Amino acid sequence: MRKFLVVVDESPECMNAIRFAARRAKKTGGGLQMMFILRPAEFQHWMGVQDIMRQEAREAAEARFQEVAGKVTENVGIYPEFVIREGEPVEEVLAQIREDPEVGVLVLGAGVENGPGPLVSHLVGKLAGDLPVPVTVVPGALSRDQVIALA
Repeated sequence: MRKFLVVVDESPECMNAIRFAARRAKKTGGGLQMMFILRPAEFQHWMGVQDIMRQEAREAAEARFQEVAGKVTENVGIYPEFVIREGEPVEEVLAQIREDPEVGVLVLGAGVENGPGPLVSHLVGKLAGDLPVPVTVVPGALSRDQVIALA
């Protein structure tokens, strides 16, 4: 099965990427893999604090997944796979693609107000020719209906 990998965060453009990826997965008989990336903890010297922060971040990621997965299942009829990774976003996206041979397409949402975002800038701008899978960038300025029509 070919999976569409989409990075989930709290940004508004994230929902456009999820909408597009879910509908493309459904239409092509593929799967949807949603990845949430936890940034490395800032408090490296305070292990107890770091553990609590890591657990809280994981719980927030799982809550976000449940929220988004429910919408995807209700609107598209597929249940996404969910992956949580911890580290630097670009490195973790590349690692996930390398480690899961079923990932066939990376779908990213591009921001509107402050540029396309660091993942889009780095993966599409600097590494595009070296990526092992195609990348689809979904503009954050598109309406819900426009994204659905494109997918």
